[in-house]
Amino acid sequence: MKARDVRDLTPDEQAAKLAELEKELFNLRIQQTAGQLEKPDRLRAVRREIARVKTIMNQAKAAR
Repeated sequence: MKARDVRDLTPDEQAAKLAELEKELFNLRIQQTAGQLEKPDRLRAVRREIARVKTIMNQAKAAR
């Protein structure tokens, strides 16, 4: 998801997306621990998406 796409979301949708990504990251970590992770590069991508959403949320908060 691009930053532009995240900025187009409402604050509630951004919070929902963040919760969804954090849940996905948790599940990926569980899979990694169990040795069943098929796409290890997805861990890095999800962490970056979480950071992207948090950054945009903080920028919006600071602009108020």
